[in-house]
Amino acid sequence: MPTADVVICGAGIAGIAAAYQLTVRHGLSGVVMIDDQPPLSVTSDKSTECYRNWWPGPGDTMVRFMNRSIDLLEELAAESGNRFVMNRNGYAYLTADPARAAELERGAREVSKLGAGELRIHRGRTDDPPYPEEHFDELEPGLTGADLVLDRDRILRRFPFIAPDVVAMLHTRRCGWLSAQQLGMYLLEQAREHGLRQIHGRVAEIVVSGGRVEAVRLDSGETIATRRFVNAAGPLAPSLSRLAGVELPLLNELHGKVTFDDHLGILPRDLPLMIWTDPVSLTWNEEEREQLAQDPELSWLLEPMPAGVHFRPEGGAGSRMHLLLWTYHLEPVEPVFPPRFDPFYPEVVLRGLIRMVPALAEYLGRMRRPYVDGGYYCKTRENRPLIGPTPVEGNYLLCGLSGYGIMACQAAAELLGAHLVAADLPDYAGELLLGRYEDPAYLRKVEAMTSGQL
Repeated sequence: MPTADVVICGAGIAGIAAAYQLTVRHGLSGVVMIDDQPPLSVTSDKSTECYRNWWPGPGDTMVRFMNRSIDLLEELAAESGNRFVMNRNGYAYLTADPARAAELERGAREVSKLGAGELRIHRGRTDDPPYPEEHFDELEPGLTGADLVLDRDRILRRFPFIAPDVVAMLHTRRCGWLSAQQLGMYLLEQAREHGLRQIHGRVAEIVVSGGRVEAVRLDSGETIATRRFVNAAGPLAPSLSRLAGVELPLLNELHGKVTFDDHLGILPRDLPLMIWTDPVSLTWNEEEREQLAQDPELSWLLEPMPAGVHFRPEGGAGSRMHLLLWTYHLEPVEPVFPPRFDPFYPEVVLRGLIRMVPALAEYLGRMRRPYVDGGYYCKTRENRPLIGPTPVEGNYLLCGLSGYGIMACQAAAELLGAHLVAADLPDYAGELLLGRYEDPAYLRKVEAMTSGQL
């Protein structure tokens, strides 16, 4: 029977980052990674591929966790010649609601105090702080904190295509995006060079004896003896965990994205991730409203829709493509592959974005056929990951990374590695364990948490 020091189930960005951490950083020679799909193909390449250190409390766990992960991503960018084209383009949260502007300011002051960086407030006065110069598609590690702009004229000078009733913009700076495929392949190549063994297959059984992991059996019938098993199976983590007799407090949400061809040239390229933070009511003509009202399955499109419609440029300077995203169905679902999306999803997202960018109305009836894909956000109710051991000895979790697996992968894999080799743990490690749900103090904290999700 073959043996392995560690078996990792899942070849998404979490599993690959774990393999890199264990082989390259810790020098383990007997690491096996199992998946029945090609690397990075199920969920990891379906996201916005963005990162941010801007996370709400209570407590600074997520800010410190993400700051650490971004530190490690920047180190990888430096050593690889920025092979995965990491930038510091930022996120821009916009609102036309004065009450929401006040909420943005309150929240920004809180997150800044948690360690996300200095908050600079711009009110259109002579004593305003300098507005940082932007160099788009470049990685500027010194650009941190956030700029809260409460001056409409300044917002519209910078982004003249935004709805003219905008009243506030929070531009967070230690944020941007990268190529998830290139990051993942760089990590995978390094892990292979350090002895990682990949197996194409599906885990059919986790053999547990005397309360500890003893082996993993594949659907091919092959059995691998191991005393350390890592569940990095993304949306399939809950069902995989049941093979070890461990229930996980995870749910799956379906999130889609639209790759949109801006052939009319309405949107500039030098942009942050642009996010509209107000609820949206879609605009329809009278005939459309009558048709929707008469259809019980579509009449909800006449109701106010959730906040959070967003977009960003995709590709290099010569590209016309943008990614458009909006999750307006938040109910948990059972994952199916490939995921299925509403046939009208691209039009709904476009109509939502018209509230933020009115000129996009030019595309109603003229949008070239967009490409739609996406994946599942596998998440805990408070949207914090599960990293570390379980009650079954030798059974480890690296899951619940929701829609932030790309940005969190380095700190998450580092923390998992520390658990596996009994190294020193960061002091936030306890709040990312499965066992946190047995702590009454943590459960009280959960009640005050927001998800921090777009």
